[in-house]
Amino acid sequence: MDTAPASTDNATASARNLTLAVYILQAVGLIVAFTPLVGVIINHVKLADVRGTVYESHFRWQIRTFWWGLFWIIAGSLLLPVMGVGFAVLTGATIWFLYRVVRGFLNWNDHRAMPAAGA
Repeated sequence: MDTAPASTDNATASARNLTLAVYILQAVGLIVAFTPLVGVIINHVKLADVRGTVYESHFRWQIRTFWWGLFWIIAGSLLLPVMGVGFAVLTGATIWFLYRVVRGFLNWNDHRAMPAAGA
């Protein structure tokens, strides 16, 4: 009996489950602020394990979502004293973050890769 395909299937299933877990952590991050941090740590630690799979593109998508989201949250927070600008930036960042999580989950559900950076 050949165990290589089963091992590959297990690795793919594990990558798929981790990808879903990070999307859930990101979504929960709209309510509990620290969960996206846990997700991005998982992304960075396990990135080598998902190389060459469709889930590598999801990990990169999730990593970019976290870091750009953090940037816009900091920018919006710093702009709060400026009448309305900070709230507009934070609202835009929240909508953008939610879009990225939903789009990522939909592609995950369809077993499709995420677009490359800049695409």
